Amino acid sequence: MNDTIAAISTSLGVGAISIIRVSGDDAIEIVKKIYKGKDLSSVDSHTINYGKIVDNDQIIDEVLVSIMRAPKTFTREDVVEINVHGGIATTNKVLELLLLNGCRLAEPGEFTKRAFLNGRIDLIEAEGVMDLINAKTDKSRNLAINQVSGNVSNLITDLRQEIVNILANIEVNIDYPEYEDIEVMTIEMVKDKVNYLRNKINNIINKSEDGKLIKEGIKTIIIGRPNVGKSSILNRLIEEEKAIVTDIAGTTRDIVEGKIILDGFILNLIDTAGIRNTDDIVESIGVKKSLSLIEEADLVLFVLNNNEELTEEDKEILEKIKNKNSIIIVNKIDLEKKLNLDNNLNIVNLSALNNIGIEELKDKIKELFKLDLIEQEDLTYLSSARSISLMKKALIAIDSVEEGINNNMPIDMIEIDLKNVWNLLGEIIGATYEEELIDQLFSQFCLGK
Repeated sequence: MNDTIAAISTSLGVGAISIIRVSGDDAIEIVKKIYKGKDLSSVDSHTINYGKIVDNDQIIDEVLVSIMRAPKTFTREDVVEINVHGGIATTNKVLELLLLNGCRLAEPGEFTKRAFLNGRIDLIEAEGVMDLINAKTDKSRNLAINQVSGNVSNLITDLRQEIVNILANIEVNIDYPEYEDIEVMTIEMVKDKVNYLRNKINNIINKSEDGKLIKEGIKTIIIGRPNVGKSSILNRLIEEEKAIVTDIAGTTRDIVEGKIILDGFILNLIDTAGIRNTDDIVESIGVKKSLSLIEEADLVLFVLNNNEELTEEDKEILEKIKNKNSIIIVNKIDLEKKLNLDNNLNIVNLSALNNIGIEELKDKIKELFKLDLIEQEDLTYLSSARSISLMKKALIAIDSVEEGINNNMPIDMIEIDLKNVWNLLGEIIGATYEEELIDQLFSQFCLGK
């Protein structure tokens, strides 16, 4: 991290303003080489300065240059941001001059990576930056803000401190048993404190499932036999004619995707190929893909024809989705009823052709996922698969601690398992990490961030 990096931080295209960001020990000196105006090395930190970017005697653009000196910057390095007139040619030319004069092109996410490595932010806050950039709803934006502001990190830090307090008392009891004025850390006391930790971790995991729902949305697949109206239902939900609708069986051979916002939550919809036995190679591949998507889905919308009795294929699918979040859609209710179903199923009756029952379907989805009960005021949740996975591992490690207590294991053995919990929580915020993980995580960021 001794070199100085530069990248375009705004979307490349025609616009009013583009920003090129520079960070590193030589940031100010390199920008000075291509800048005509005030002496940037003598201006106050956190000021905006008017001038021109030049290539020898040729003026490239009139610019505003922001000077921010370490350590009070995002990366805790000297940072310069050059505001140029938006345009591909001008923006690229300024970046080219910076690279010719000593900068290196930043890797994706490298500015945020430097902020993490320099102690400016932790891993949860770093992930929050990316989530804030990608937020598509107000709820996901609020969730990301809680991560960026450090509220979620404080939750993990407080848990780690609770464990440190237990470990410290255990160590004192082991090393200095002769002192009478210290709190004697008995097995029963450890058991009570571990039970408190278990409840806290379990509560965070439960809430974080809501956080993941807010951030990633509900992956929803629409399945059923050919010609039951799957594509029509997709089109009605997204309110556009995205999927091709015909009376010919097998029209949909691959997945068709769409999105809607449902009470602030993203519903990621996937229309699949009609499930049936077929000799058509292409259609057969589509059917296999449809069936495989069931396992990955958060919600399955299984469409049946009101005018047809259940087939063996229908019964197989009903069995396959019985342990999934699912809604049975009985379509074509304008036709004569021939379908008989178990009343215990989640059923919505509709007519996609006549646009009847679509709002009832939306209400059923909201009811199934209890979207109205997800807390809006306190969005202090984990939301990434990485952090939630680590929290679940911490809960398993707590199980090991409790098992050791119940089996009357020596207190120093229990201490080892507690340290494992502490380390796992540390991985969530990046207090402990592997370099390969950090490289992989920040490579997912956009260039210039």
